[in-house]
Amino acid sequence: MTKHPDLRHERKLWQAGVQLVAGVDEVGVGPMAGPVMAAAVIFAPETFIKGVHDSKQLSPLQREAMFEAIQARALAIGVAEVSVEEIDRINIFHAAQAACRTAIARLATLPEHVLVDGRALRGLQVRQTAIVGGDRKSFCIAAASIIAKVQRDRLMCYYDQLYPGYGFARHKGYCTAEHLAAVKRLGPSPLHRTSFSPVMAAAQLRLQLQ
Repeated sequence: MTKHPDLRHERKLWQAGVQLVAGVDEVGVGPMAGPVMAAAVIFAPETFIKGVHDSKQLSPLQREAMFEAIQARALAIGVAEVSVEEIDRINIFHAAQAACRTAIARLATLPEHVLVDGRALRGLQVRQTAIVGGDRKSFCIAAASIIAKVQRDRLMCYYDQLYPGYGFARHKGYCTAEHLAAVKRLGPSPLHRTSFSPVMAAAQLRLQLQ
């Protein structure tokens, strides 16, 4: 099993004559608050940045440093988010897929092939390869995971100022004990996914107490 992302998947495509390879990944599937966000990244063949890894394996400071390095060396970066309202309307799976497709569409250069973390993207008009655990195996997918994670974390810190008391800057919307306690105490905010069971339970409890 690959311990760190490398270029093995990208090189197969580059050696086959495919030059424009994009990695795509999404973040924010698990939280009960905030949007789901995706990023797509294209690098020139043989580009490699030491330290790029699955965003979950890096500290916030490491992610910020890698974010800047990726921004400096990528040929193209596309970022997209799908709102809480849309997540509740179409469900988190379809929202994550939509975020990935939109991130790819926002690339300044259309990729010839896309490397996707996890499941293949439905309705994508570009050739793709789905890689289970791709953010730990493919360099460009790992880079995409960092871009998406840093962008979403920054957004959640901004939302922390709009909706104080929930601790969004700390837990980024994930289901921590602190977050669950805040939702029970304050009720759901406009940033909460009402289709998620902990939020639904808290909303029902608030109604009963009114």
